[in-house]
Amino acid sequence: MGSQISKQIERRKEILTEKKVLVDLEESSGETYPGSDYRPSDRNNWMAGFNPEKLHTNQIVWPGTHDSASNRIGIPLITRPFAQCQSLSIYRQLCVGTRVFDIRVQEDRRVCHGILTTYSVDVVIRDLKKFLLETESEIVILEIRTEFGHEDPPEFDKYLEEQLGEYLIDQDDSVFGKTIAELLPKRVICVWKPRKSPAPKHGSPLWSAGYLKDNWIDTDLPSTKFESNMKYLSEQSPVSSRKYFYRVENTVTPQADNPIVCVKPVTNRIHGYARLFITQCFSKGCADKLQIFSTDFIDEDFVDACVGLTRARVEGLPTLGIC
Repeated sequence: MGSQISKQIERRKEILTEKKVLVDLEESSGETYPGSDYRPSDRNNWMAGFNPEKLHTNQIVWPGTHDSASNRIGIPLITRPFAQCQSLSIYRQLCVGTRVFDIRVQEDRRVCHGILTTYSVDVVIRDLKKFLLETESEIVILEIRTEFGHEDPPEFDKYLEEQLGEYLIDQDDSVFGKTIAELLPKRVICVWKPRKSPAPKHGSPLWSAGYLKDNWIDTDLPSTKFESNMKYLSEQSPVSSRKYFYRVENTVTPQADNPIVCVKPVTNRIHGYARLFITQCFSKGCADKLQIFSTDFIDEDFVDACVGLTRARVEGLPTLGIC
């Protein structure tokens, strides 16, 4: 018992030390970068605000959410705090400016996070289609995968094509160099990641797993995650030459050996440092590699941080290293 208490005390000290690293870095470097002062006047239509004929797919810094459809997961006040990563519905996330979604499903097409479940994926599709009907030029990346430990929903690829067919952008490497106007009227890049079912093929209305990559770092230590994110991002090619999307997740994850296992107080250790991460991307020379930036409990400031950098790229600021 004594050794366990001692271990938890040391663990707490480690977390406090890591939090101080980010506080000190923020104080020394600030959070100013090209576009950091920009606030879109209409987050519903922030892509349209940049002129679809000039905005290229590979110029966009896509604001995304982690475990996007977990706002009503589990039982309120009992199991929900252990799995909830978002407080807004998919529709509300779209309205606030989110453009990349991470959806996990199980065999019966219900959204899940581990063993906990929530509403059917039909709710996600309904919210997305509602938003698409209300806007004209917003492009959305919808990643749907079978959750670890679960089986693929039967004929799920057909379901996605039936539900979103008119909006689906076909799997094609040329998409990365196209403008938004060249993709319209299609609006959705749907990445389907089954566990056992056949992967989507080139030219399919669905995109295969290799087109959306990341490096998942499973830790509750904020500075460790921050530095690991930077390391893996620095190893990527610039967005101007990539033929895949790369995601950085500004999140930390509760660990079983720590007394704090609810998502929100843990992920808050890093949540407020999104702008600092972008600033450090410039300091480290990899700002031209940042593409999808995701978070738990997304808010307007996180969206604005991404949209501001997108605006700077569209304006062609030389410090970005891309055109």
